[in-house]
This record gives sequence, structure tokens and C-alpha cells, in this order.
Amino acid sequence: MSKAPAKAEAAEGEAPKGGKKKMMIIIIAVLVLAIAGGAAFMLMGKKKHAADGEDAEEEVSHEPPKVKVDPSKPPVFVPLEQFTVNLAPDEGEHFLQSTMVLRVADAKVGDSLKLYMPELKHRMIMLLSSKKPSELATAEGREVLAEEIKEEANDVLGYAPNPKKKNKRNRPEDDGPVLAVLFNQFIVQ
Repeated sequence: MSKAPAKAEAAEGEAPKGGKKKMMIIIIAVLVLAIAGGAAFMLMGKKKHAADGEDAEEEVSHEPPKVKVDPSKPPVFVPLEQFTVNLAPDEGEHFLQSTMVLRVADAKVGDSLKLYMPELKHRMIMLLSSKKPSELATAEGREVLAEEIKEEANDVLGYAPNPKKKNKRNRPEDDGPVLAVLFNQFIVQ
């Protein structure tokens, strides 16, 4: 008789262990299936995106969409923070302190530009610090700088210059949503 209760206790002791093992196996199986399903979803999404990308590449070969400005609406301006940068060495050390405003096609572009502001600021600092004081001494030099900043801003937004159209300085014309760069302050010292 003493053997019967021991077997009953052993059977009760094995049941929870077996139940825990079964539960662990089920959990692991569910996790493996979830991971496999997620991977399959990602791969199928990439294939669909690649197929869409081929169509998109064909569309990209066409001209980018033209930005239309409605003259009946007031202009939209995006003010930029003041920039102070060291200029490229020419004769001694010089710096540029400038405040700019970007004229954009509409308020949506202004909001988009604000989202990309860290990248735009970086590009502008790199561009400004590459200039020599002698390049910025003339009005023409500042106009060239304004055009380069406009190109950088449109590039940040995904608009590339149109090589078929040339501006007055024989550079590719920019059909992007940033229409102009206006200097409110420009000090070279």
C-alpha cells in the first residue's frame, strides 16, 4: 500500500512538469510562427516595393512636377536662424554672420521644410564655410550664394535641378518649391 501513494504523488509531480514543458513548446512554436510570418510579410512587401520601384524609376525619368505659384495668395516665407560661420581662409581669418528667409511655393512646402531643417542647416553651414570672403564681397557673389542655397534647399526636399533649362549664370534651372533666398543680414568680418 505504501507504493500506491508514492506513485500517485509521482504522477501528480510529473503532470505539472509536463504541462510546463507543453506550454513552453507551444509558446516557442507561436513565436517561431510569428517571426516567420513577419519575415514573410517583410519579404513580400520588399518584392512589391521593388516592383513599384521599377515603375517609379520609369516615372522619375520624366521631369519632376512643376511647382505652381498662385499669385492671388500671399507669399509664404520660412525664416531661418542666424548663421555664424568661419569662412575659408583667404587673407587671415574671417567669419560670416547672416540671417536668411526662404520664399516657398505654399504653406505645405514650408511645413515640409521645417521637418528637414536639421539637414538643411547642416548643408548650409557646409556651403557657407566653404566660401572665401572675396567671393562674398560683391553683389554677384551673394546672388550666386543665394542660388546655391536655393538649390540645396530644393535638393533636401527631393527636387533636383533641371539640366535642360539654364539660368542667367548658365547653371541648371531649379524648378523646386523653394523659389528664392532672401538675405536679411549679411556681415563679413
